Amino acid sequence: MKGNAYSHEFKEQILKEVEETGNVTLVARNHGIPSTTIYTWVKSRKKPSDGIPSRGPKSSNFNSNNYSKEIEKENDQLKKLLGEKDLEIAILKDLLKKTNRL
Repeated sequence: MKGNAYSHEFKEQILKEVEETGNVTLVARNHGIPSTTIYTWVKSRKKPSDGIPSRGPKSSNFNSNNYSKEIEKENDQLKKLLGEKDLEIAILKDLLKKTNRL
């Protein structure tokens, strides 16, 4: 969805859940929206000119450290998945070589 496809109230609800849980990926998954969309809302919330009132850095539980940890966690999961797929491909290639020799 583009632009203002989500209501202001919905965005505020999502941002509140992110602050409470500290987990953007989980909140995004629960609501069926991309986590990148939520990260954009979090960034834009910090800008006073975007129409969304800023709560300031002291009252927000979301910070760049949480963002970095989320990205690192997701990156680790993706690396693990890639390693598993590489192993699966190697096993299938070996199997294919063995069956072609018969």
